[in-house]
Amino acid sequence: MEDKKEEKNLDQELELFYEQFHIDKEILAFAKETEKELKDRFDRIDKIAEYNQMKVIQAMQKNRVSDAHFTGTTGYGYNDIGRETLEQVYASIFHTESALVRPQITCGTHALNIALFGNLRPGDELLCPVGKPYDTLEEIIGIRSSNGSLKEYGITYRQVDLLSDGSFDYQGILKAINEKTKLVEIQRSKGYQTRKTFSVEQIGELISFIRGIKKDVIIMVDNCYGEFVETIEPTDVDADLCVGSLIKNPGGGLAPIGGYIVGKECYVENAAYRLTAPGLGKEVGATLNVNPSFFQGLFLAPQVVSGALKGAILAANLYEKQGFFVIPNGTEPRYDIIQAVTLGTKEGVIAFCKGIQAAAPVDSFAVPEPGYMPGYDSDVIMAAGAFIQGASIELSADAPIKPPYAVYFQGGLTYYHAKLGILMSLQEMKKAGLLNL
Repeated sequence: MEDKKEEKNLDQELELFYEQFHIDKEILAFAKETEKELKDRFDRIDKIAEYNQMKVIQAMQKNRVSDAHFTGTTGYGYNDIGRETLEQVYASIFHTESALVRPQITCGTHALNIALFGNLRPGDELLCPVGKPYDTLEEIIGIRSSNGSLKEYGITYRQVDLLSDGSFDYQGILKAINEKTKLVEIQRSKGYQTRKTFSVEQIGELISFIRGIKKDVIIMVDNCYGEFVETIEPTDVDADLCVGSLIKNPGGGLAPIGGYIVGKECYVENAAYRLTAPGLGKEVGATLNVNPSFFQGLFLAPQVVSGALKGAILAANLYEKQGFFVIPNGTEPRYDIIQAVTLGTKEGVIAFCKGIQAAAPVDSFAVPEPGYMPGYDSDVIMAAGAFIQGASIELSADAPIKPPYAVYFQGGLTYYHAKLGILMSLQEMKKAGLLNL
């Protein structure tokens, strides 16, 4: 009896907290009922997080991680045992021959750029078999004219769009692969599109098909937003390279910068020569004082990702029940942490992002507005009151201001913060007259 009384009191105190965030009781009740329906799914996510936690700990123990590895280097960074051990840990987790994990990699786009330029040469062709890549890759490839693009270096590009049902166009891919095809880039997540994210199993099927056409082609997967969502990664299904950002999933919210490239040693080495210089490669690159954050962030990543996944599932269910088109929908399996919600209007996108920003621990008082962002072809609105600037493993939402006016919600270092952001987004939508609750 005493426990039930204490739980009732705690529920009442929580409601008072939410009221201080100006969240209506109707929205709270709506979310509470939906959470009850999601218990089994949340339990499954916890199991995956537990599995991935064991995988990370095992990799750290296998590579004998010690506090000696937390000291950073300066200057050239020669003989940085922390950097070298961290890269061995990443290689163990992803089951690869080699890894490049560096603070000198500024973001996921930069990591992809390094891997592409490191492994493509004039006369080669790049193939994207899953449709248009993420917006910031367009200028790297040369789809949109830009100084220093692959196109300027005589590297051609070919694209095969997905079929109308979102599946791979195998016949189109068969026709597209030719003697010049050197590297195939598969984007796991949806980017600014309303397609589904691919599972690792689906990626494996595509890789197997491509290998049957051209065995020696390099296959690279853009793994951003997908790490630790499943129990396997693309390198477990024969990807040659896997690329991502440390201010997304694998940094666990602690990495202040950085990116990773894992895969076959020869291709990772090529990327390292592009990051630094021919002849230097992985031998240089001071870590300053970031090693502790890189190690500890990786350690926390499975649990952080699980919280972000739960937040994404809650958002999908709440907005779907309100009649909005969401990808993935409320019941579909999850293969990344991103939740797309098509709001249909510029006003809806802005209201949603205002709610996310207002829930932030940092810069909650700021009001996000659409504006120009380098690398994008339209104005973009971004809500991200984060401890690490631009860290999309932290609670954030962003959207291009163009039809179909879909917003992309992701992150949350804890489920509870993700939940608060979703509730406040609903509140702002209601305030703007765009929600019936």
